[in-house]
Amino acid sequence: MSDLYARHRNVLPDWLALYYEEPLEITHGEGRHVWDARGAKYLDFFGGILTTMTAHALPEITKAVSEQAGRIVHSSTLYLNRPMVELAERVAHISGIPDARVFFTTSGTEANDTALLLATTYRRSNTVLAMRNSYHGRSFSAVGITGNRGWSPTSLSPLQTLYVHGGVRGRGPFADLSDAEFIDVCVADLRDLLGHTRPPAALIAEPIQGVGGFTSPPDGLYAAFREVLNEYGILWIADEVQTGWGRTGEHFWGWQAHGQNGPPDIVTFAKGIGNGMSIGGVIARSEIMNCLDANSISTFGGTQITMAAGLANLSYLLEHDLQGNARRVGGLLIERLRAAVAQDPGVREVRGRGLMIGVELIRPGTDRADPDRASAVLEAARADGLLIGKGGGHDTSALRIAPPLSLTVAEAEEGAAILESALRSTR
Repeated sequence: MSDLYARHRNVLPDWLALYYEEPLEITHGEGRHVWDARGAKYLDFFGGILTTMTAHALPEITKAVSEQAGRIVHSSTLYLNRPMVELAERVAHISGIPDARVFFTTSGTEANDTALLLATTYRRSNTVLAMRNSYHGRSFSAVGITGNRGWSPTSLSPLQTLYVHGGVRGRGPFADLSDAEFIDVCVADLRDLLGHTRPPAALIAEPIQGVGGFTSPPDGLYAAFREVLNEYGILWIADEVQTGWGRTGEHFWGWQAHGQNGPPDIVTFAKGIGNGMSIGGVIARSEIMNCLDANSISTFGGTQITMAAGLANLSYLLEHDLQGNARRVGGLLIERLRAAVAQDPGVREVRGRGLMIGVELIRPGTDRADPDRASAVLEAARADGLLIGKGGGHDTSALRIAPPLSLTVAEAEEGAAILESALRSTR
């Protein structure tokens, strides 16, 4: 056990999860690579849990943060803040939500917390619809709506949560149906559920479930849900903490795969926009955002140094068409991985969009998850210089692949080769 690991265990909570049998200390990074305290170099296919969106140590962001730090780091929302206004204007413009207002937080958890506060206040209801296999953060209210037992340490909640079918296409009672039939029965289930409860405040849903193992419904499910929600006045909250900013390649926001009936009422975001800086936020129509009748502030949400990073990061993303790169390179990577595992009886599925890819592992000859092999693959990949993540619903058996969106074709091929070797060595 390393000295740092021993110190970690002495002062930090037992439930604070760490990857690897010998936990890794990452000391610095550049581009799509990071180095550990021993000097070993790794190709980073997880980006601090989908957070390093553009690249490690990107000069444009480093310069913006350094220059802002030389002026002022922080003042709180009690004062006018030019970088916060400028980033809010850009986010509102690209959100797709009419007359949008933006509130900045420090994390995705806090963003979802704020969205729930807005929705329940606006609708005068503490009932919330959420998806099975979902994850929305670690706060008391976010845990209360999380549909994933592995990340839900308590059943206590300030909210009444009702769980809806549809977030996982390949498992569950509707898995064998066609996409159109799947949507129809999920909509019927939603309509039936609403007939047995008081009208909920909102449906909150990740367009692609992150911690759940990068699972998703057929395109158009949430658009079909929206028709039913509108009949009851129920709001739609799209949790874009992991899917936003072009990561899926095909769309800038994950909800756009379900946008036939218009944008969500509320969108939450975090992770990638800060490229490692603590930025989260909520976008909502003005009448929803302005529904609170008490004062509020944020001490650290929207602080100048994080806003400077967000502005530089968003500019770089758009100017270099990283959404297009995610679509092109991610498409190649998905096909490369599917070819690599075609003869592996322990791989149930390679799924995903853009640079958000899941590889689900099962015990050969069954449909049961194989979390032990998932852990073994993580170890083997690390030994060969590749960092990936893992997730899943009932068991953590899906490998999660989410590199920075500037990933090159050569790096995608290198990572795929390492992962293929890791899978082969653990069969």
